[in-house]
Amino acid sequence: MMLSRLTLIQWLSPAFPTGGFAYSHGLEQAMVDGARDADAVRAWVSDVLRRGGGWTDAVALSLTLRGEDADELADLVRAQAGSAERLTETMDQGRAFAQTVEALTGSPQPLRPLPVAVGFAARGLDLPHEDIIAHYLHAFAANLISAATRFLPLGQAQAQQTLAALHPVIADVAALAVQAGRDALETGCFGADLAAMRHETLDVRIFRT
Repeated sequence: MMLSRLTLIQWLSPAFPTGGFAYSHGLEQAMVDGARDADAVRAWVSDVLRRGGGWTDAVALSLTLRGEDADELADLVRAQAGSAERLTETMDQGRAFAQTVEALTGSPQPLRPLPVAVGFAARGLDLPHEDIIAHYLHAFAANLISAATRFLPLGQAQAQQTLAALHPVIADVAALAVQAGRDALETGCFGADLAAMRHETLDVRIFRT
């Protein structure tokens, strides 16, 4: 189990070459619109984890881990992308993840959206599915907090406090997603979706999404 956990930590590390640092999942637009402090960023990320892309990623990952058809799930995830940038974000990171895991393991890893690619690769890990989902969500949230740290006057200590405050949310979402079915692949985070759409025409951008 320890080796499996270390493998998962490596895959979800910021050092793993998925290019996650280039994406803000629409948070850059939200910060332009007024989410300018740690509390606002925490609330925004919390909503995305519970009701937005974090939730649908968690469910897609869970379903993939449980052995459901990965190609069908990949089609569902692509169809649910709320904007062109969201589709680019999940496909580009999924492609980079799959290519690197294949190079590391020698096992074929088809190019799929990120949560499905991670779930497919992680099927062989000796870890509880809830743990895998929680690690994935933590990496997702940490990347968004890192984006906020680069965009706002948000110090490193404050950024870490913000991420730590999201730990209960991450645990709750993982516990729900591990038992969720396909009918749970739905979102209700309209502000984040609209921010992602508006970001496509933002004049000056640090992040790709």
